Amino acid sequence: METERVVELPIANLDRRPRKRQRLGWDVPQVLPLMFYGQEFGDAINVMPSVALSLDIANSTLFSHRPPDVLPRSDSPPWRKDDKDGHYTFAIGDNLTPRYKIHSKMGEGTFGQVLECWDRESKEMVAIKIVRGVKKYREAAMIEIEMLEQLGKHDIGGNRCVQIRNWFDYRNHICIVFEKLGPSLYDFLRKNSYRSFPIDLVREIGRQLLECIAFMHDMRLIHTDLKPENILLVSPDYVKVPDYKLSSRSPKDSSYCKRVPKSSAIKVIDFGSTTYDKQGQSYIVSTRHYRAPEIILGLGWSYPCDIWSVGCILVELCTGEALFQTHENLEHLAMMERVLGTLPAHMLKRVDRHGEKYVRRGKLDWPEGATSRDSLRSVAKLQRLPNLIMQNVDHSAGDLIHLLQGLLKYDPSDRLTARQALKHKFFEGRNRR
Repeated sequence: METERVVELPIANLDRRPRKRQRLGWDVPQVLPLMFYGQEFGDAINVMPSVALSLDIANSTLFSHRPPDVLPRSDSPPWRKDDKDGHYTFAIGDNLTPRYKIHSKMGEGTFGQVLECWDRESKEMVAIKIVRGVKKYREAAMIEIEMLEQLGKHDIGGNRCVQIRNWFDYRNHICIVFEKLGPSLYDFLRKNSYRSFPIDLVREIGRQLLECIAFMHDMRLIHTDLKPENILLVSPDYVKVPDYKLSSRSPKDSSYCKRVPKSSAIKVIDFGSTTYDKQGQSYIVSTRHYRAPEIILGLGWSYPCDIWSVGCILVELCTGEALFQTHENLEHLAMMERVLGTLPAHMLKRVDRHGEKYVRRGKLDWPEGATSRDSLRSVAKLQRLPNLIMQNVDHSAGDLIHLLQGLLKYDPSDRLTARQALKHKFFEGRNRR
């Protein structure tokens, strides 16, 4: 009989050597006699034919005196093969260890899945990130746990970063238990038909995001993957308000109104790509639409790459759409020039061997290097940053444009720091959290 051993560990016992980590198990009392009858509370073993005691008798004997929170083996889900990509296979209502019961699926990504589960011990709903059973994702999960531990020690009050409850290794999947929050900014935009956020809400979200990034940078940590998908509203509650951009429609038309979060409170998630600042880091980081020019050009990156991502996110919240919607490097750089002006010559002169193909005679190889007419049209339809903001923001447009121009400076050494940005005039006014 195939069996498993699973133990949940407190975060304080984190081993920073994921490749040498042994299989872990649940944080429930282990009953040694049952291990010899092929139960799931122990190392995997084979049941010998000479063992005469039936499993039914073993269960009735063992669990007649079991603690109330420990469940019998019959409440453990059956063994299922992972899917072809290494995702954990489950059914709604399954137990994920005796402590957690799967309530619903909240989301899925390249890393794995996030499930909403009932925590029998704390009597609350939690979000559990179940990482794919693939070596590189398991190792990234261990990095994330380490970062969450470090951040949690210093994030007094837990108002900046998502809070980790605990973690465990279950059937070759690292499972990280988090507090349950609301939807991501991206999911909120998507369900709202990609309608923009009110400028006052953008201000408060931007303030909190920069406070989180300043906090991380003070700890010498770089997130490297900031995007609307990785920023969660604390509350799922929202109200419906008139969408004045569609005021020509009948108020009875449901599309006349748009959703607005009741609370602006947010938390940053996904620290699997977070790293300490080091000299000469030049490998590719960040999700495409939020990737800074120095990363694309191979010039090395540091804290300012997070600041560029924040600038892109703020524009997206104001317009409802990603600023640079592309999947190709040269087109991406051309879009930057269309929105922000010409790339500095001194940066183009320093490109590495991967970036030199985008440069010709000291300038960006555009439009000559375009791969298609569609690519040319995608760049040509973009507007300059001031025009883009003024078309979508009813007040404070001037202050926001000035802030964005500081966040989206090409040269990372000229870009605002998170602390400098927080002092910008755009953030003056009362906090509406």
